[in-house]
Amino acid sequence: MPPRSEEPRRDATGSRRGPSRGDGPADPRPAEPGGGGISGARAYTPRGRTLGEQRLGDARAGRAEPRRTPRGGRSSDPFRPALQVLSGGRANAARREPPRRTSVVRTVPRRTPPPEGPSPRRRPPRPTSARPTVRRRPRPPRLADPHRRLRLGTVLVLALFAVIGIRLVVLQAVESPAYAGAGLADRMRTVVLPAPRGTIQDRYGELLAHSVEARYVYADPTQIDDPEATAQALSALLGKPAAELAEKLRGRTLPRGRQSEFEYLARGVDVGLAEQIMALDLKGINVRRDERREVPGGDLAANLIGFTSLDKIGLEGLEARYEKLLAGKDGQIRQEAALGAPIPGGFSETTEAKPGSSLKLTIDRDLQYIVQVQLAEAMAAAKGLTGAAVVLEVGTGEVLAQASYPTYDARNWRESDPADRDDVATGFVIEPGSVHKAITFGAALQEGVITPDTTLPIANAVRRGDTAFTDTRRANGQQMSLAGMMAYSSNVGTIAIADQLGPDRLIDYQQRFGLGEPTGVGLLGEASGRLLPADEWSGSSYGSVPIGHSVDATPLQMAAAYAAIANDGTYVAPRLVKEIISGTDGKHTTPEAPPTRKVLTPDTAAELRTILEAVTTVDGATGQEAAVPGYRVAGKTGTGYRLVNGRKQPGEVAAFIGMAPAEKPRYVIAVFAHTPGGGGGDVAAPMFRDMMRFTLQHYKVPPSTVAPPKFDVFPR
Repeated sequence: MPPRSEEPRRDATGSRRGPSRGDGPADPRPAEPGGGGISGARAYTPRGRTLGEQRLGDARAGRAEPRRTPRGGRSSDPFRPALQVLSGGRANAARREPPRRTSVVRTVPRRTPPPEGPSPRRRPPRPTSARPTVRRRPRPPRLADPHRRLRLGTVLVLALFAVIGIRLVVLQAVESPAYAGAGLADRMRTVVLPAPRGTIQDRYGELLAHSVEARYVYADPTQIDDPEATAQALSALLGKPAAELAEKLRGRTLPRGRQSEFEYLARGVDVGLAEQIMALDLKGINVRRDERREVPGGDLAANLIGFTSLDKIGLEGLEARYEKLLAGKDGQIRQEAALGAPIPGGFSETTEAKPGSSLKLTIDRDLQYIVQVQLAEAMAAAKGLTGAAVVLEVGTGEVLAQASYPTYDARNWRESDPADRDDVATGFVIEPGSVHKAITFGAALQEGVITPDTTLPIANAVRRGDTAFTDTRRANGQQMSLAGMMAYSSNVGTIAIADQLGPDRLIDYQQRFGLGEPTGVGLLGEASGRLLPADEWSGSSYGSVPIGHSVDATPLQMAAAYAAIANDGTYVAPRLVKEIISGTDGKHTTPEAPPTRKVLTPDTAAELRTILEAVTTVDGATGQEAAVPGYRVAGKTGTGYRLVNGRKQPGEVAAFIGMAPAEKPRYVIAVFAHTPGGGGGDVAAPMFRDMMRFTLQHYKVPPSTVAPPKFDVFPR
């Protein structure tokens, strides 16, 4: 190995010193107390030589130790760290403290050379000065990987947010309408704005039926602590038994198990009375706006007008027939509310109510009252069962009065008998009897079968089929004029004329005069009557049909037929509604004109009216009681039967239908009375007279200026 140069040694201050020899004098520096220098042991090189021997060998070999430039104040001795370890393990002790000088130098004895000869190969022991034993610190226990935990936590958090996000999307986009609708339904409250019901007026605008503001009283049973005491406090004011009120105040269980929170106690209560109830300050008792239908006349035209329910729904009469027109359309307020109060800024929608239209009838209230009173008095005197009176204006077909007996108070209709509420004029099906003879005579005159001057020999009786038809006033085969046949109501003479006319033409004129079909006056349940077809006629039908039997008709149908005679032979369907007044703008609308048709020529109609005058003017005529002083009257009496489901009822139906003034008729009045007995001349004719007299005076019709003609009953 080449000799190594010796590096100058440095002292504690970093100054260089000359090389030391392994066998030279001891280092004059004192030894470090902490092992900063070489003390008590000789330093060995990695090859087993001491430093002194190495340096001596290097010097002998003539090699000079090169000078090295120190780095950053660090010692250039490559073995200083090992020596420092031997001296105490502080590598930088020499830097921190200056070495202390000592006079004792300890050397390590020379190692004995190994014996010669082969020896087992083994690694020489590592000098302690070269590689000091380093004690390894025990490894800490292996901990879980934090990165792995972070990744797992991140995945879970992201998954959670993904689930929440998906659910939010579903709620907001897919299910939101359902949830929003359900929530809105819970919050929405609807307040009904009742539409005022239209009025029913007479032809001059006088109220026959109208609605007035009222209140309804209701209870919330869930808020009432003492039902008996509350009922006792309300009983006197509401006019109802306390026990009945207490039963409502206790409440009831609804189908789904909930307790009822609303119970009506009274409807249509006066506003003043409602204020008294509220002044009691009863818990759970309250009032709200309501309407009450008022009928000022009570029973005035009650059978015609009808009535409504507590909810203002028409049940009978014109109230029911024109329900949609009168009722109007309710409005409402739809709004979001909580705790009984609207939510500020919440949804709110108002639909205004549309008031119902009003009906202006053709009825004259004053005339209706008089006709109704006179009918009731006469029926009571005759112990009548059912009666009707109709007043028609000639030319227009307007019904000026339409009375029924019996009648009822429309203000307390619940206390009435349903049979008393029928409108007799349109629902009373009868066999008109002899009042039908005017149709047979008119058809024969129009067809030229007879003339006003025709006379016929009239026997006391005639047989048709298995039935014998007789006359009350016997003619004993004498020639009788048409006026005489009408005046004495000859059945035999009328049958003889009908034989010449034939059944087909007679049925045709019955239809032209409006029989066999409803008049369309505008009432629900109007009867149509029935005509016997020609192919159903039996032998007796040739005798019964011409005189008004085997014919089903109503009083109003027969009145309209006579109005056609009075109107110069033109039929005008009767009507009850004159105008319709809009509830929104008050506009007046006239209904469509009633249908009309020509039945007789004006001349034929005039001839027939003249013949009918004989009934009230000829001595011993059946209708003398119907004559009105100062006016010419044309008409006809009749005695028929009432039919129920096609069967005759006990008693007779007395009738009289007439017109005045006969020379130019203005009004037609028909009176029918179902009584235990008595003909039309005895019962119905006097009623007609009183009604016609008032009607002519009421409308200021001047008396007739021409006297009625003289009639010859048995011309020679």
